[in-house]
Amino acid sequence: MVIRLIIKADDEAALRLQSSAAEFQVPFLYEALYSSCYCLRIFVDSAVVGTQKKCWEKEPAVLISVCKDRNSTFNHENQKALELRTEDVKDCDEWVAAISHARNLATEHETLMQKYLHLLQIVETEKTVAKQLRQQIEDGEIEIERLKSEIAAMLKDNEKIQSNPTTAPSDDDSEIKKIKKVQSFLRGWMCRRKWKTIIQDYIRSPHAESMRKRNQVVFSMLEAEAEYVQQLHILVNNFLRPLRMAASSKKPPITHDDVSSIFLNSETIMFLHQIFYQGLKARIASWPTLVLADLFDILLPMLNIYQEFVRNHQYSLQILAHCKQNRDFDKLLKQYEAKPDCEERTLETFLTYPMFQIPRYILTLHELLAHTPHEHVERNSLDYAKSKLEELSRIMHDEVSETENIRKNLAIERMIVEGCEILLDTSQTFVRQGSLIQVPMSEKGKITRGRLGSLSLKKEGERQCFLFSKHLIICTRGSGGKLHLTKNGVVSLIDCTLIEEPEGTDDESKSDKSGQDMEHLDFKIVVEPKDSQSFTIILVASSRQEKSAWTSDISQACLLISDNTE
Repeated sequence: MVIRLIIKADDEAALRLQSSAAEFQVPFLYEALYSSCYCLRIFVDSAVVGTQKKCWEKEPAVLISVCKDRNSTFNHENQKALELRTEDVKDCDEWVAAISHARNLATEHETLMQKYLHLLQIVETEKTVAKQLRQQIEDGEIEIERLKSEIAAMLKDNEKIQSNPTTAPSDDDSEIKKIKKVQSFLRGWMCRRKWKTIIQDYIRSPHAESMRKRNQVVFSMLEAEAEYVQQLHILVNNFLRPLRMAASSKKPPITHDDVSSIFLNSETIMFLHQIFYQGLKARIASWPTLVLADLFDILLPMLNIYQEFVRNHQYSLQILAHCKQNRDFDKLLKQYEAKPDCEERTLETFLTYPMFQIPRYILTLHELLAHTPHEHVERNSLDYAKSKLEELSRIMHDEVSETENIRKNLAIERMIVEGCEILLDTSQTFVRQGSLIQVPMSEKGKITRGRLGSLSLKKEGERQCFLFSKHLIICTRGSGGKLHLTKNGVVSLIDCTLIEEPEGTDDESKSDKSGQDMEHLDFKIVVEPKDSQSFTIILVASSRQEKSAWTSDISQACLLISDNTE
């Protein structure tokens, strides 16, 4: 059995191997393995062994060659073999195992040595740091002792100065004062600079932007409140108080009861908002601190005044319309409305202003809360005031629609020269208005359908029609835009029958073809009053859509009246 040991080592190990090769002893192998040698077991062909057997019997065959390049790979070109011979396989295995174990021990020994060196470096570093800390502590103690001695000397000097106040200041004291002045100046400059930075950062912050918008809402509220107080002042001084004086005259155009009904709570509302306006001005004077919740706390308990005003508003317009039938009162009222302060606004306009003030407050509070932080001290109070005002607004909304309808009726009644008493009925609801052509009836009670397209009929028969819930009013328009009632111009819908497609005779349809473009645009209203003779009204619309709208509204109004009477 032949063992071939292929040993790879560094330059130092190669020298040791060359010096020990002649002796060929076991310690030499361990020395080589401890120097990072590499060993492999290679079986040699029996033919080769046979040829070299004689040489081995004469002299041990030992051939050692070491790689000169430490980093070279283990290959056949850069290696030589140390070949040993054993008697049997068992000895060969034992040798190979022993050599491998020795190599592992050498590797562990090298790893432990590296760790040991690393620990030595750490210990040296810790010693150096500890030495530096000790030096710093010693320097700190020396500095403390020096400061203590300086403080003791300053205390002694202070005692001397207090005991001898007349002593002239030394040069050291003057220098100290100068240093203190410079330090004070620097501290003030740094403080101002820091404060300026803080202010600039706050100005650019979202909170500051929200506060700016909140202040704008408050300023706008102040302007609107000033305008509203001025409107109430005109209402009281230009209308209420003069009418009270007129009611106390020898020939009063209006009674005191009517004046109280028309201007119910108007003077109280003016006084209330004057107080509110003065309080608002005081809050603005204390800007930038704006606290408004207490002002609304004053306003909320007085909301019942507004409720009474809203409930009475419809009745006040009724009384006003009734009083206007008196020519003396109407003339006097026009004199009041012609004053420069009124700016061509009527009394009805000034009586309507308080109706819109509560919704205006709700919008203002909504904007104010949108720019008020949740942690603000008065947010809960403003939210409560907003909820109470919204509750009052819902009550007012139900009555405003009726008030607007009365105003519309009164406006139409003013346009009619002869007047129209049925429009003073509060249950009369406006439906629609527009221009229609009224076709005159023939002597036999029939119309000639051919006349529908004539230009003279369109010009002469044009009527202004107003449809209400109970009546249909037909007027002609005169010069200056004034309206005049036609004969049978006030038609009660309870006595009416609507015929949407009136029928004509064949002779009438053949007589003239110029009215073919007006066919199917006319409709007939048959009126059968109980206390007078019946008559028929024929109206022509400008388009089929307009005809459909008129006939639909008239039929619906007639149906509602019949249902109510039943």
